[in-house]
Amino acid sequence: MKYKIMRVLCMFDLPVETDVERRAYRTFRKNLIKEGFIMIQYSVYVRVCPNRDYARRLESRIQKFTPLEGNVRLLCVTEKQYTDMKLLVGSRTTAETAIGTERLIII
Repeated sequence: MKYKIMRVLCMFDLPVETDVERRAYRTFRKNLIKEGFIMIQYSVYVRVCPNRDYARRLESRIQKFTPLEGNVRLLCVTEKQYTDMKLLVGSRTTAETAIGTERLIII
């Protein structure tokens, strides 16, 4: 069975007007980072997954810590589709460049 490397993009817009909402935002963001996501731009995070089944399991883990308010979207794309993404202004983040398609980086 051939595995196709995938990228899962998490895009979110969460309210941060009250202390409770700010705490929920910080907790959500910290949990995304614990799950291996890196920020590619404000409120857009990405993670490498070895295949679609792993991406589905990751989605169910993310649902467990997603806040009740706001907007959270997940998009699963192949590595080829991700590398075809055009940067019109700016550049890749240092973390994004360092990780590439690897799931484990030893520094």
